[in-house]
Amino acid sequence: MPKGPEKNTKNKALHTKLLNRKKTKLQEDKKQKALRLKALVTQINQKKNTNPSHAN
Repeated sequence: MPKGPEKNTKNKALHTKLLNRKKTKLQEDKKQKALRLKALVTQINQKKNTNPSHAN
């Protein structure tokens, strides 16, 4: 029984590798953005606590 053409596993492996690289890059970017936001929020909160000029 003929099985048909061989599968191109090399391209599939490269594609998977590229997609995994893209996924990890996006996750790292997301983590970095969260850390930046967290630092910014703490910085703003410290300014509010040390300089309560607009307290009602």
